[in-house]
Amino acid sequence: MNPYLAEFFGTLLLILLGDGVVAAVILKNTKSENAGWLTIVIGWGLAVTLAIYAVGKFSGAHLNPAVSIALAFQGSFPWHEVPAYCAAQITGAFSGAILVWLFYWPFWSKTDNAEVKLAVFCTAPAIRSPLSNLFNEILATTVLVLALLFIGANTFTEGLNPLVVGLLIISIGLSLGGTTGFAINPARDLGPRVAHFILPIKGKGSSNWSYAWIPVIGPIIGGLLGAWLFQLLF
Repeated sequence: MNPYLAEFFGTLLLILLGDGVVAAVILKNTKSENAGWLTIVIGWGLAVTLAIYAVGKFSGAHLNPAVSIALAFQGSFPWHEVPAYCAAQITGAFSGAILVWLFYWPFWSKTDNAEVKLAVFCTAPAIRSPLSNLFNEILATTVLVLALLFIGANTFTEGLNPLVVGLLIISIGLSLGGTTGFAINPARDLGPRVAHFILPIKGKGSSNWSYAWIPVIGPIIGGLLGAWLFQLLF
C-alpha cells in the first residue's frame, strides 16, 4: 500500500472508531448513552491499536501530524515527506468523521444540544482558559511523543507495539484528558471540525473556531518538545 494512502486509511479508521465511541456515549437514544469517560478513553485506545495494526507496516502509522513533525525534527523521518503525510492524515480524519455522521444518522435529530453534537467531532475544554488549555495540550502531547520514542527504543515481542501504544493512549486519556479532551493530534481535531462545519446537521450550532487553534498548535509544540527531550536525555 502507498504510505500516503496508508496514512489516509489509518487515520480514517482511527476517527471512525474514536469519534464513533464518543457518538455512542453522548448522542441521545443510543444503547450506550451515558456509558461514561472510561468507555470513551478505552474506545480511543483500541481505535489507535487497530489503526496501527492496519497500516503500520506500510507507513509507520504516524496518524498524527504532531508525530510526523516530531519524528522529522528528531531525524528519523524525512522532512520532505511531512506535508504529504499531514495532508493524508487530515483528509483521512475528515473522511472518518463523515462516516461517523452517516453511521449515526437517526440520532442527530434526537439530540438537541449543539455542544454535544460538536463534541462528537472535535474537542473542547472543560473550563475555557486558553493558556491553560494550550499548556494541557502541549504537555499531553509531549508525554505522547516522548513515550512513543521510549517504546521505539525498546524491544518487544513482534506484534505487541500497537497494543502498548493503545495502552499509552488510555493512560494519557485517563490522567491528562479530562481538561481538554486530549486531542494530542491536529488531524484528529481539525479534520472532523471541518466536517462538522460543512455537514448539514440540524441544530449543530457553531464549530467553535475560536478554540480550534489550540488542539492544532498545542500538539505540534508538544511533539517537538517531546522529541527534543528524548534527544537531550538519550
